[in-house]
Amino acid sequence: MKPTLLILAAGMGSRYGGLKQMDSFGPNGETIIDYSIYDAIQCGYGKIVFIVRDSFREAFMKLFESKIKGRVKTEYVNQEQDVFIGDFKIPEGRQKPWGTAHAVLCAKNVIHEPFAVINADDFYGRDAFEKSAEFLKNGVSHKKYCLIGYELGNTVSPYGSVSRGVCEVDENHHLVGVTERTKVWVKDGKIFYLDNDAPVETPAKTPVSMNFWGFDPTVFPFIQEQFQEFLSQSGENLKAEFFIPLVADKFIHSGKGSIEVIPTNAKWFGVTYKEDAPIVRKDIHELIDAGVYEKNLW
Repeated sequence: MKPTLLILAAGMGSRYGGLKQMDSFGPNGETIIDYSIYDAIQCGYGKIVFIVRDSFREAFMKLFESKIKGRVKTEYVNQEQDVFIGDFKIPEGRQKPWGTAHAVLCAKNVIHEPFAVINADDFYGRDAFEKSAEFLKNGVSHKKYCLIGYELGNTVSPYGSVSRGVCEVDENHHLVGVTERTKVWVKDGKIFYLDNDAPVETPAKTPVSMNFWGFDPTVFPFIQEQFQEFLSQSGENLKAEFFIPLVADKFIHSGKGSIEVIPTNAKWFGVTYKEDAPIVRKDIHELIDAGVYEKNLW
């Protein structure tokens, strides 16, 4: 059974200043998502599921269906605040989506096979798709998931601080925990994160999560259970979000299984800020010049 790729595209990119999921970075108007889909198809993924918002679903489908129709199966699923909340009443003033783990949960009814999760606005590199596909075909189970671990130095932006999930990994390459560092920055060639209002220098090779996960579909009931707990404890907080690392932490520490951290030295391209966009375009053009991608991707 071919694995599925779940692309989280419902975020609006407030720091970036626009709908970066649909911005052009390739020579013929290719988005970052185009390259992720292309790599996924090359590595044996059989279906692409997009998590979107209803406000831009039609435009999103128009942009991608013309390129990939007939190449791979596709599904489009809305992430809205009232999905999977049960009897919970959404507090007045809540505008943010419920977070990445809720976005995954929204795909429960269309994914029945092993699947990977990625962000729409991150360029992950072919190596990550090759390694994730191999795991999802041969290693995944209801007791074993995976996370692609990037080197921190390959994921930071020179234009401002970023949030990164710093991974703790044991001697068996299993995830022990992910600590969300909400402010990571570069200064004088060194990398720092903020801990209790104090800067802490950290090695460039520190493994971090860029939200590239591999799951068995049995994860959905577990996520739904954890989401109900999240709503009961934090749902009244207008800014609280239900993140995938929260689910991963619960999965590990409840004894339900393990999460293998698969290392990659691939360079991650991100567009957290508008100023990042020219660098991403330059990096993609260099990959085209090196023969990794065709100039006309589709």
